[in-house]
Amino acid sequence: MYKKSTLNRFSIAPMLDWTDKHCRYFHRILTKQTLLYTEMVTTGAILYGKGDYLAFNSQEQPLSLQLGGSDPIALARCANLAEQRGYAEINLNVGCPSDRVQNGMFGACLMAKADLVANCVEAMRQEVNIPVTVKTRIGIDNQDSYAFLCEFIEKVMPYTTIFIVHARKAWLSGLSPKENREVPPLDYERVYQLKRDYPQLTIAINGGIKTIEEIKQHLNYVDGVMVGREAYQNPMLLTQIDQQIFGDDTPIIDSIAAIQALYPYIETQLRQGGQLNHIMRHTLGIFNGRKGAKQWRRYLSENAHKSGAGIEVVEQALTFIQ
Repeated sequence: MYKKSTLNRFSIAPMLDWTDKHCRYFHRILTKQTLLYTEMVTTGAILYGKGDYLAFNSQEQPLSLQLGGSDPIALARCANLAEQRGYAEINLNVGCPSDRVQNGMFGACLMAKADLVANCVEAMRQEVNIPVTVKTRIGIDNQDSYAFLCEFIEKVMPYTTIFIVHARKAWLSGLSPKENREVPPLDYERVYQLKRDYPQLTIAINGGIKTIEEIKQHLNYVDGVMVGREAYQNPMLLTQIDQQIFGDDTPIIDSIAAIQALYPYIETQLRQGGQLNHIMRHTLGIFNGRKGAKQWRRYLSENAHKSGAGIEVVEQALTFIQ
């Protein structure tokens, strides 16, 4: 069972088109304690979309739903539905800088509307008993002073005590979402200062973190660490988290064993009409640095998308690993 007291100590960032249900199931094989996040889901999709945007496998828990929206009523309705479905946390996206997100009036542009964010979080808190958290940047455009960040935090903190802070500001125009993850400089010290000035808050840091050593270093100054692309592209990092970050004594799973542990899930998904490549694309980096990794990736890329592709494709790809 996961430890609620350390829910935000380590988490994997919500990443659009990456952290889908297949990715999360695979990551859960590698780490039991890590808090996982859905991709950002808009309130409109949940309330009016044709699909079930709240579906997840119970084995993904602990799992947080990241919501995109700025209508307090709609967010409250979605939070209520999510709690009924069993999510461990609700997170409001106040960090994504893409044009599409801005046009919908959510994401990083909401940093300039702290009163609205406060209303949104308050509305959700009134509907649910699970934590409601906020993921934000340290600033936007030329509104990037520490005073601006503190003003935002102070307006929202009466309604949540948990903030995940990406230690970069966001440019709302002129940079692509990818560039916004790389071009604005990281300012970890600003996030540390936030924790020093507001010790009653739970502050998790996000942005450019790649190693166990870096995670441990950040935890000297803040309450939690969120890792994004590195966790996805180098998933074996996750196998060390339970022992190194949570102090568990569970054995570290071998990379081949991790793939084999995915077999029952793959078979279930294929029976339900799923496609092998949709699952296996999330595993391509598992053998990074190991002999045969390139052949593993190539074989899956060339064969997992084919009609009827099943476990035998994965088994054959594993034969390249030494």
